Amino acid sequence: MTQDRPTLGIALMLGFCIIAPLGDAVAKLLSDKVALGQLLLVRFGIQALVLIPIIALTGRVWRMNNRILGYTFLRTIMHILGIGMMVSALYYLPLADAVAIVFVMPFCMLLLGHYVLGEEVGIRRMLACVVGFLGTLLVIQPSFQEVGWPALLPLGVAINFSLFMLVTRKIAKETDPIGLQAVSGVMAIALMAPAIFLIPDTAIPALAWDTALPAYTWSLLTAIGLFGTLAHLLMTWSLRYAPSATVAPMQYLEIPIATVIGFAVFGDLPNMLASVGIAITMASGLYIVLREQAMSRHTAPAPAARGAVQTAAE
Repeated sequence: MTQDRPTLGIALMLGFCIIAPLGDAVAKLLSDKVALGQLLLVRFGIQALVLIPIIALTGRVWRMNNRILGYTFLRTIMHILGIGMMVSALYYLPLADAVAIVFVMPFCMLLLGHYVLGEEVGIRRMLACVVGFLGTLLVIQPSFQEVGWPALLPLGVAINFSLFMLVTRKIAKETDPIGLQAVSGVMAIALMAPAIFLIPDTAIPALAWDTALPAYTWSLLTAIGLFGTLAHLLMTWSLRYAPSATVAPMQYLEIPIATVIGFAVFGDLPNMLASVGIAITMASGLYIVLREQAMSRHTAPAPAARGAVQTAAE
C-alpha cells in the first residue's frame, strides 16, 4: 500500500487544477478552427498513444472480461459526449463561466446517488444542492441572454459526467486506471474514425477531417490530448498520496484558475451576477464535499471512503 505523502498529493492536485483549464483554454482557441470530430479523434488518439507504451513498460494488465468491457464501452461513449459538449460550450461561453457551471456536478452526483442508488441524503446536503443550483442559474443567466440554449451545454456536461462517474465506480475496483484509460482511448478511436473518414464532409460538417491544417493548429490539437491525459493521471496520482479529505476540496481551485487563464488568453471576466453565482456554487459544492467526507468518517473506515472518491477520479 502506498504511504501517504500529503504535500506531494496536494502538489499533484494543484497540477490538475492548472492543467485541466489550460486544456479547456486550448480547446476554446480551436473551437472555431477545427471540426469537433477531428478535435475529439486527435484528443483520444493522443491518450491511447501516451498510455499504451506506459502499460507495455510497466507490465500493467488491460485485458477485461465481457462485463467490464461493456461498462467501459458505455463509459467511453459518455466521455466522448462530455468532452464534445464542453468544447461546444467553450465556443460560446467564457472559460470561467463554463467551468463554474460544470461544477454543478457534485449536486448531480448527490441526487443520482439518492434517487438511482438509494443512498441516504440528509436535509442539509439536499438544501446545499438547491442553493448551489440557484448559484449556477446566476452564472447561466447572463450567458443565456447572450447566446441562448448553448449556455445550457455545461449543465449537460455535468449530468453526463455524473453518470460517467457512476459507471466508473462500478468497474474501478476491478480495473487499473491507466489500463482503463488506454482501452477507452482505443475504443474512442474505433468509434469515431469510421464516421469521420467514411461520411462525406458535406453531410456532417462537424465530422470533417482537414489534413491541411497549419502546423500551429496541429500543435494545439496535440496539446489538448496531452493536457487531458496528464490531468487524469495527476488527479489519480494525487489520491494515491493524500487522503481525499485533503485534496478533494482543492478541485474548486480550478474555477479561479480558469478565471485567470480566461482573462489572460481571451480577456474574459465574469460579470457581477455570474461572480456571485460562482461564489455560491463554490461554497455549496465545498459544503457538500466536506459533509460527504464527514459522513464517510462516521459510517465507513477511512480507506473505504478514500477509495470511493478515488474511483471518481479514475
